[in-house]
Amino acid sequence: MISQEHLRLHDQQPSSVPRWMKWGPYVSDRQWGTVREDYSAGGTAWDYFPHDQARSRVYRWGEDGIAAICDRYQHLVFSLALWNGKDPILKERYFGLTNSEGNHGEDVKEYYFYLDSTPTHSYMKFLYKYPQAEYPYADLVEENRRRSAGAPEYELLNTGVFDEDRYFDVFVEYAKAAPQDICIRVEVFNRGPEDAPIHVIPHLWFRNRWSWTSESLDECELPHISPMPSPEGAICLQAANCPEQSAIPFEYKLNPMYLYAQSGAELLFTNNESNAERLWNCESLTPFTKDAFHRYIINSEDVVNPEQTGTKACVHYSAVNVPAGESVVFRLRLTDERQLDPLGEVDEIVERRLLEANEFYASIHPPLASADEKLVQRQAFAGLLWSKQIYLIDVAVWQDGDRRDQPESRRRGRNKKWRHLNSMRIMTMPDKWEYPWFAAWDLAFQSVTFAIVDPWFAKDQLWMLLFEQFMHVNAQIPAYEWAFDDLNPPVHAWAVWRVYTMEKRMAERDPERKMKPDRVFLEKCFHKLMLNFIWWVNQVDREGNNLFEGGFLGLDNISIVDRSHLDNMAGVILEQSDATGWMGMFCLNLMRIALELARENSVYEHLATKFFEHYIYVGAAMKSMGSADMDLWDERDNFFYDILKFPDGSIQKFRVRSLVGLIPLYAVERVRLDWVEHFQEFSQSLQWFVRNRSSLSQETVTLMPSDGTTTYVMTIVNKNQIEKLLERVWDPNEFRSPYGLRSLSKYHEEHPFCFEGSEVRYEPAEATTKIMGGNSNWRGPIWFPTSFMMIESLRKLGQAFGPSLEVASRVPGEAPIGLQAMAKGMADRMISIFTLDKNGRRPVWNDWAKFQTDPHWRDYILFYEYFNGDTGAGVGASHQTGWTALVAALIDEWRREPTL
Repeated sequence: MISQEHLRLHDQQPSSVPRWMKWGPYVSDRQWGTVREDYSAGGTAWDYFPHDQARSRVYRWGEDGIAAICDRYQHLVFSLALWNGKDPILKERYFGLTNSEGNHGEDVKEYYFYLDSTPTHSYMKFLYKYPQAEYPYADLVEENRRRSAGAPEYELLNTGVFDEDRYFDVFVEYAKAAPQDICIRVEVFNRGPEDAPIHVIPHLWFRNRWSWTSESLDECELPHISPMPSPEGAICLQAANCPEQSAIPFEYKLNPMYLYAQSGAELLFTNNESNAERLWNCESLTPFTKDAFHRYIINSEDVVNPEQTGTKACVHYSAVNVPAGESVVFRLRLTDERQLDPLGEVDEIVERRLLEANEFYASIHPPLASADEKLVQRQAFAGLLWSKQIYLIDVAVWQDGDRRDQPESRRRGRNKKWRHLNSMRIMTMPDKWEYPWFAAWDLAFQSVTFAIVDPWFAKDQLWMLLFEQFMHVNAQIPAYEWAFDDLNPPVHAWAVWRVYTMEKRMAERDPERKMKPDRVFLEKCFHKLMLNFIWWVNQVDREGNNLFEGGFLGLDNISIVDRSHLDNMAGVILEQSDATGWMGMFCLNLMRIALELARENSVYEHLATKFFEHYIYVGAAMKSMGSADMDLWDERDNFFYDILKFPDGSIQKFRVRSLVGLIPLYAVERVRLDWVEHFQEFSQSLQWFVRNRSSLSQETVTLMPSDGTTTYVMTIVNKNQIEKLLERVWDPNEFRSPYGLRSLSKYHEEHPFCFEGSEVRYEPAEATTKIMGGNSNWRGPIWFPTSFMMIESLRKLGQAFGPSLEVASRVPGEAPIGLQAMAKGMADRMISIFTLDKNGRRPVWNDWAKFQTDPHWRDYILFYEYFNGDTGAGVGASHQTGWTALVAALIDEWRREPTL
């Protein structure tokens, strides 16, 4: 049965601003400390705009808030603020450590959970855990600074502020009665043993879009918020917008919005302007500044506007008593129409939208998933959907600055080649606190999970990075805002092809939804991906030998050297196994897309042939560079290694058994002759090349009999190499963890690799050696994207080779295993990170007793950046639902029908 949410999704497509997407959680969790807000001479983003200034200083390129929502172009923002009567700061935004403060790098120090969301945000649910004791800001900074890189992080639970359950659970629910009519229900639970007061302070404000283009504006030209008459039992704010001043390519108008709230609160008003006296010791543009509510409520300063108008307002419920073990409910409604009884039906609408969300997810969950797996999957989707953000940036404007006193060094600094990049897009973020900016390969993996619940949004995201406002004129895809020039692995073609085929399978499985393969999406992406492929070939294959350098390729500190910065080693070239493996996969992805397009346009057969032949050259190059010592494949160790080539012709082989040497397994595809017989030109070229270029193809194409036809198995690694590599993958003393695929072999725990005073050693959690960033570690932990790719490769290899290929186990008494069973074993291990084990514990929480045993904590899941290679414990960014949401895709694929 088609759910109401499916109908809302189908209602999205014709409009430039889809009706049901006009409001959503498009607000960052952290805007301070970001590159966009950094106008320093040296690019020191964390120092230029610290958390301590965020309450007083206006943002240029976005807003942040707790459980915040906004309209499509973030003209108007609604967010929740709180105060427990003891904190020195009004809790308007999350607190965390900067890169220099944390012993493991930047890290949010709050407990909040994205519990639910539908794709159109018709229903959303959020939880914030707020201590009743004073929040320990200084203690968190000082203790984490004191600890070494080898010590665990000092977390908020360690400080004791949650002892005796003296905290509030603050649940926020949003339910849309109509596209711009949003019911809001805030329920505050007191989990402690005694009654406790709390200030609940819903905020409504306009993003400051007026201060950057003019020295001053008349107040009549500004948006404003003011009180309005309201029905009995309610109070009302009206937010009247000003005309749009930015270059939206079509008419966009935000109608007046009305915020209704329960009576019994005071209305406060100020302006969203910087407090220049506090920040820079000069006169402010207005006596009523951004931090007025903080100063009024906490310091009792007379700083709010007595005329009750401004660009920022709040509803202040003061010192509301919450009885021990009980809750208090606050009801609000943000709507574009005046209401006679605005709050009377809030509970009913919230309940109705929740039931519709249940109906929607009942159609999404696979039939064989357990109740606990469905809980994990739904929260993974929720985290992904809540992590949408409007990504506002015009790099040219940002580099030039909005005032004449900007330092000249900014124009020569970060992202100087990306002045064309200009975004007002809703984008999926890896983590809206730690990574509140898109990252190219994160986005590709996120789109795969998005496609399960909202294929339109998934396709939009993938196309976006190929669009002219993002993709460079030289066809490079931007990496991430700290360095758009950096290289992420070329997985975009894989994601485009996968999302296309997922939508195709959904259409076959569920004909009632009337979906069909989106060939227009596939074709327009293919054209741009071909340009990007040419960029890769021209830029990172400097010697033209089909071996690629690539740089760090997202694997941060996996190598013994910083692979993005070899400038201090003049003339040195690093030939990378992973870069070359990724490029082999890129070729095969483009070949498959070309064949699909050739079904309706035979011209694409030429391109399928081109990418097939290029794949052959790449695969052959990895194993035929000359002498055995020069080859990336090492016969002695049966593994692929990077090679450092010096100007005098000498080499250094980096004998590090890591994902770098396993990524060539990702380049796998199979083509049955009976599938491609109607592609006459391609099939003839395929057969001719295999026969007449056997010296190249014999190591990269295997012919397998299959149901009366022949299957061409395309793998960079031959059957013998597959067996040898997978023996290491399945070895628990190397790559096989109880929870997935380690990024570095456990062999290196006792046998570190050393080079020029540096070493690579197996470290299952946080690394002691930092190369890039503060908390990225590819020296042992489990990462979802690379593990997901391995599972996919194992499935394809299993389909291609069937029972003829089994992997011998190095564990005494353990039988050989088939590749499909190995794939399932990896998938089950990764799913089990989050699900309850036989002892009722979730490995993701490891030794955190509060999370393992407390019923108010145990079933709220955080989706970490990566996971301890030995215990499965979550590590790194705690809200990186981005690519870790791939667990939802694993549940979808491995719980849909009986498997081995």
